[in-house]
Amino acid sequence: MTLRVTDNARCPGGGIFLAMLNFGCMPQLKSIIERTDTKAGFAFAVFIQLLILISVTTFSIETLPHLNPVTLKWLNRVDFVILVLFTIEYLARFVVADHPWQYIRSFYGIIDLVAIFPFWIGNVIDLRAVRVFRFLRLFRVLKIVRYNKAIRRLFRALHIAREEIVLFTCVTGILMYLAAVGIYYCEHEAQPEKFASVFHSLWWAVATLTTVGYGDVYPITVGGRCFTFFILIIGLAVVSVPAGLVAASLQKAREMEEAEKGYK
Repeated sequence: MTLRVTDNARCPGGGIFLAMLNFGCMPQLKSIIERTDTKAGFAFAVFIQLLILISVTTFSIETLPHLNPVTLKWLNRVDFVILVLFTIEYLARFVVADHPWQYIRSFYGIIDLVAIFPFWIGNVIDLRAVRVFRFLRLFRVLKIVRYNKAIRRLFRALHIAREEIVLFTCVTGILMYLAAVGIYYCEHEAQPEKFASVFHSLWWAVATLTTVGYGDVYPITVGGRCFTFFILIIGLAVVSVPAGLVAASLQKAREMEEAEKGYK
């Protein structure tokens, strides 16, 4: 088998790995990995999504108490196979990428790396000393973003409305603090244990402003109840405003996608 060097090899940084490894199967491999509009690409995307689902399921099962050693052993084997497949996928994406080093620094590249990183670091370092790395396995679920158009559209919508969301988050934080201060002065004397400080009152402020209302902490004085009424009214805006922002941004993201399709 002979090596075919294409014009990509003359492009600085772009396609050099593809040119070096451009055997007969490379274009097909690139099409399968990067395109979901083909049968093979769609099958590959579905396969990876199934692996993600199985991986998250095994992670959850491992948290069950009193697992017998045999079950735990099989779960570890399944996790090992999935991590090997994810590693192969990561290396394949690096090889077929037009700009491999840009892929490594990209959002998807970082997610792909974090998804396999805990496994390989666990073979070098005792995971009992770095148990936090096992939590990073949950990042595998983010890999599904690449294969779901609706999720990608949501991320795009959040990016479009990022300035408004940041502003609204800051305003909401200020409102929560003011609500905590207000309920503290209204209820501290009547319920010194539940409203011991402004910090203790923040839990009530969060539950009330988000209209969750757990009911574990509630006002009993007239002033506290009147104050709660106004906070609940404000809470409706706290819930509805971001929903409206995201809905408008989703519509704009969809229009941008349709415009891009028409341009192509």
